[in-house]
Formats: sequence, C-alpha cells, structure tokens
Amino acid sequence: MSTGAFVISLDFELFWGMRDKRTLEEYGAHIRGVRSALPRMLDAFERHGVKATFATVGLLYHSELNELMRSIPAVRPSYRRATLSPYNGHLDTLGANEQEDPHHYGASLIRLLLEHPQHEVACHTFSHYYCLEEGQTADQFREDLRAAERAAEIFGVKRHSLVFPRNQFNAAYLAICREEGIVAYRGNETSWLYAARNAEEESLIRRGLRLLDTWLPLSGANVHAKPTGQELPINVPASRFLRPFDPRTAFLEPLKLRRITTAMDQAAKEGGIYHLWWHPHNFGAHLEQNLRSLDHVLAHYGRLHDRQGMMSMTMQEVAAQALGRRKSDP
Repeated sequence: MSTGAFVISLDFELFWGMRDKRTLEEYGAHIRGVRSALPRMLDAFERHGVKATFATVGLLYHSELNELMRSIPAVRPSYRRATLSPYNGHLDTLGANEQEDPHHYGASLIRLLLEHPQHEVACHTFSHYYCLEEGQTADQFREDLRAAERAAEIFGVKRHSLVFPRNQFNAAYLAICREEGIVAYRGNETSWLYAARNAEEESLIRRGLRLLDTWLPLSGANVHAKPTGQELPINVPASRFLRPFDPRTAFLEPLKLRRITTAMDQAAKEGGIYHLWWHPHNFGAHLEQNLRSLDHVLAHYGRLHDRQGMMSMTMQEVAAQALGRRKSDP
C-alpha cells in the first residue's frame, strides 16, 4: 500500500485578501503580525521536517509602489461589484514601499521563504482574483495569471501550483491553468458545505455549519485518495482549514486538534492524503497559542512518519508523483 501524504498549503496574501472584507483599522494588526508569525512557522516546519506550499499573491512580490504599478496587467477583472477589484481605488491607498506599508508589500517575506528551498512558492493569482464572481471573464483570468508569472520571475520563482482565492474553484478555467504552466491546484473539500460559490451565493447557514465542522465531524475526515496519472492540472483537494485560536472558543481547542489528528491517522493507515491549509495572517494574533496548536499537529505528523512512513509533500510533489515524474519536472 502507498504511504500516506501530509500536505500543507498557505494562502499568502497579506491585506490583498482582506481589503474587500475588513478595514486596516479592524484587521491591520493581524496583517502586521505576519512579520513575526512567518519566521516562527518556518522554524516549526524545519524542526518537524515538514514542507509547505505557499500560494502567493503576485502583488506581494514588490517592495515599492512604482515597481508594483508597472506590473499591473492592462486587462483587468470587470467584476459587477466594483469593490472586489483592487484596481478601483485601493491602489491609491498604498504607501511608497514595504517599510512604510507592511500590509501590501511582501518582497522581504518572499526572500525569507526562498531561504527554505524545501518549500514550494506557488500561485494565488496576481490580484487575489475571484473566479466565480459575476462580470469577470476567462481572458481576464488568463492575463491575471500571466501577470502573476511575471511578478514571480522577479525572484526567479517558477510557480507550478495554484490556490483559487476564496476557494472559488472554477472548472471552466482549468484549461487556462494548464496552458499557463499550472500542474496542481487545491480543490475544495468534497462536502456540500465547501462547494465553490461566489460571495453573493454564500449563506449564513453554510458559514455556521463550517464553523461547527471545526470541532464536530459534520463533513467527515476529508481524507483523499492519492491522484493517479491524469490530465493536468492535478487536483490536490483540501481536507481542513486550520482555524486560528479564538479566546471565545479556547475550551474547544482539544476537539479541533483531535479532529485533525484523527483524520491524519486515517490518511496514514489508508495511504491517502490529508491536506491542511490556512493563511499566515491567521497567526497574526494570538501567535503563541496558534503556534502551540501547529506544533501539536506537526509533532503528530512526525509520529506518523516514524511509525507508518507518512510523507510530507508539497502540492507540486503530489502532482509529480501522480504523473510519475521527478520533482524537478514541470
């Protein structure tokens, strides 16, 4: 039987992923907290021999405004809700450089990631692009991916995996992903609770049930069979969002962690995949509590690795294994 795989992906976006939901006054401290959280997460991964895929928004690859403005594609998303686009006024709020504006520029953080080459730096689109929102088009998505590729080239990064922002998976865009060099993507959990929808189609009931799913097995273990050779890009579906620590539900932390580690046990036993994900800014507050939870999960992986041969893999490596290729092959 194949050994189990433990996959971690992080949606690395800073404020670009929150600007249409929260204000800087409300959420800025969480974003600034990434500057402390990211090195600590990398240290934890190093201690436990764990790899991760950092799906990075293309706008983060810049360190100053003039450079960022030159990277913006000519073809931009035409969302019906204009506030969804960062190009409709939000750029006017940016500071001149990363030192002045740590909420939007991430060049120094990407340099830090690249000091740990075991991890994969992947794509989270250029502008935190919403693939299911009304008004946007396939051609606009393609140009966004191309802008993301150009931005990544600033650091010599060849991105091979994609995470759809807000988990707005759009099957109609997979052919574009393949044409633009994407070999793996993070699909959604299989439960109806996680079926891809745009913001207007989402409901409070589903949000509430997903919250309960953190502690109660509403959607099952979400352990997935390893993909076999198939048409690109390969689906490496999510299993669980590592919900950040909240003092209001601190008494439920043991249930949250047990839900994760029990499913990891199942993946190791069955030779399947367990795919955990979160955002670095989720650790931007209550850092010590979040790191304790992460360490608990990573230590459990270490035991499964030692006893049952479970392996830590990036999304690209899962796709490469499915296709019978070496990691270095595109």
